[in-house]
Amino acid sequence: MEPLKELMESVLAVAAEHELWAPHDTLIVAVSGGPDSVALLHVLHQISVTRMPLTLVCAHVNHGFREESREEAELVRAMAAGLDLPFELAEFDIPAYAKSSGLGPEAAAREKRYAFLIETAHRYGARGVALAHHADDQAETVLLRLLRGSGPSGLAGMRWKRTEKKVELIRPFLRINKTALVSLCASEGLAYAVDASNLQTHYKRNAVRLELLPELEKHHPNIRQSLLQLAEITGAEDEFMEEATAKYYEEIVFRKNGQSALERRAFAAMPSALQRRLIKLILNYLSADTVALDFPKIEAVRRGTLQHEPTTWSLDLGGGIVCRREYDTIRFSSKPSERQASYTYRLTWPDSRLHIAEIGKVLTMEILNKEDLRVQGEDNGKMTAWFDRDALVMPLTVRSRLPGDTIKVMGLNGSKKVKDIYIDDKIPSSKRAAIPLVCDGLGNIVWIPGVRRSAHAVVGRHTASVLFLSLEEEV
Repeated sequence: MEPLKELMESVLAVAAEHELWAPHDTLIVAVSGGPDSVALLHVLHQISVTRMPLTLVCAHVNHGFREESREEAELVRAMAAGLDLPFELAEFDIPAYAKSSGLGPEAAAREKRYAFLIETAHRYGARGVALAHHADDQAETVLLRLLRGSGPSGLAGMRWKRTEKKVELIRPFLRINKTALVSLCASEGLAYAVDASNLQTHYKRNAVRLELLPELEKHHPNIRQSLLQLAEITGAEDEFMEEATAKYYEEIVFRKNGQSALERRAFAAMPSALQRRLIKLILNYLSADTVALDFPKIEAVRRGTLQHEPTTWSLDLGGGIVCRREYDTIRFSSKPSERQASYTYRLTWPDSRLHIAEIGKVLTMEILNKEDLRVQGEDNGKMTAWFDRDALVMPLTVRSRLPGDTIKVMGLNGSKKVKDIYIDDKIPSSKRAAIPLVCDGLGNIVWIPGVRRSAHAVVGRHTASVLFLSLEEEV
């Protein structure tokens, strides 16, 4: 069978098995320009024109790491044009973002890349984003997580699909190795880019790919297949256990006033394999900061719950969560936060600098002509914002957060609670009190520095004067 037809049959089989898409769905195809994603684009395109009607959109991210990045973007653009597909491009300065955010280069690139792909999916009304991760990537992922000490959820590796912000991230190539994808590109005459950074072993994944796996293959030639089988088996069992845990959660956990609690006797009656999972599930519902919860903390809760003595104790689990035992009741709740300083300042021109003593920051206001604005596209992650001065109701006020605060978010019909935005953005509760809110003269929140700006007074074609705001640490 021809390589293209063989890959198409394999992809169609897993798509049906895991319900990756349905006829007439729209899919965003993430194409880096490497052989894996080039093969993915062409396989899905061939499926869409010969086997199943699909609407495809080609999306590429220029991370700004290498000089060749622009050439790769043009390669992908030309590829999309050749297939008569829409093309979406995002360009980021990831080195600068990594420095400002404190993230590593890989984590910073991933965060920006996925945010762009999901936002693109929302704009096109797409069901999912197709990613080119393949069998070799899966084997590397499982081995990395094994070395890290992951439990079953981690050893399941990458999933065929998972949902993030109402968009499905799908991976149709997880049973196909890289050799087959490179062979397809060769047989079909498909041009692709080669990323030289993939040979740099100071990246953990590259070291596993180039050094550790080849060494293991000397002792166990089928190590990659064994890791793939481990992921398949563990993934299916993990899904079953997650469903069972969810049922226990509904049956024995009761929630009230932002707390979750359970009775010790009901917990002890659970299968021990599910007890740790239930604790993690409770904590996930309580806080977005549970990434800090490691095995020892979860085990301390489990053992403390099962032991007869002591009957009262308290454990600080980090992430703003405390677990308390009160005789036969186990309670999980947020730590009582320190009382937030309440403040309100009025900001009117020509007052150009406002010192917010309560949080140690300075808000600067500047009036610019539109042609003097040297910014290309607003980034909600930055501590700057600009508004149409004539459309903005003055005077501005800067204040601390109040219960029930809402903001009219750009691109969203209606308003959203500030609290929900903080949760969605995984902003730790300990940092929320240090974020001021900027309001217009009608009391509308127009900017949450570093988080969101509102849909009010957007700079547009008819803007004559721009109000530029920035927030920085007080020196």
